[in-house]
Amino acid sequence: MIHVKSEREIDLMREPCRIVRDTLAFVGSRIKAGMTTKEVDELVDRYIRSEGAYPSCLGYAGYPASACVSVNEMVVHGIPDDETVLRDGDIVSVDLCAYKNGYHGDGCRTFCIGEVAPEVKQLVKVTEECFFKAIEGLRAGTPLYDIGYRVQSYAESFGYGVIRAYTGHGIGKEMHEDPSVPNFGRPGTGVRLKAGTVLCIEPMIAMGTYRVRLLDDGWGAVTQDGKPAAHYENTLVIREDGVEILTL
Repeated sequence: MIHVKSEREIDLMREPCRIVRDTLAFVGSRIKAGMTTKEVDELVDRYIRSEGAYPSCLGYAGYPASACVSVNEMVVHGIPDDETVLRDGDIVSVDLCAYKNGYHGDGCRTFCIGEVAPEVKQLVKVTEECFFKAIEGLRAGTPLYDIGYRVQSYAESFGYGVIRAYTGHGIGKEMHEDPSVPNFGRPGTGVRLKAGTVLCIEPMIAMGTYRVRLLDDGWGAVTQDGKPAAHYENTLVIREDGVEILTL
């Protein structure tokens, strides 16, 4: 069931969402070649806690870190460790959540490390653009699957694969709430969204196939063909006349 948020609830969500935004900016200003993914996770943990919030990912369904740090062909849920060192030319998606005031905020950015190949840089750029395509015309009354249709249409126009196995979601008192928000779909279908619905829209786009393989750790998902993937996410509120993005 989709829980439509009151204005009071939305106001309580502003702070964790701001912390998500600022944490991503903090990480983006410091992430560099030579760092381990564990060091990236430590940046996330330190900043979120410094803001009086809790890193929601830590302990979620047993997840062992404060952020998901996914490098190159890792689409999502990469577990940070001391062995994975960022190198010039890598792309790395940092997906994180913050919990404060009884509510969660969620966001992701894909960062380019050093000199990234032009075709990979374009993938990162298009993935971000997919988010903004998704919210064009989005407002109260929009059918849910219009969001995924816009993402899919734009990404596939570049020949990219749109990940099917993982989706966006509602968010609030729980980190994952109804509805699921796929990045593909048939326009004009799905529940019509109500004002006050809070969603995480998160295009996950691959340079090649959309098919993924789950790693033995039960978390990390990599592209089956080993080609890179990018990920971009924001938390937003559906309004009568558009959307309000809480993590920008």
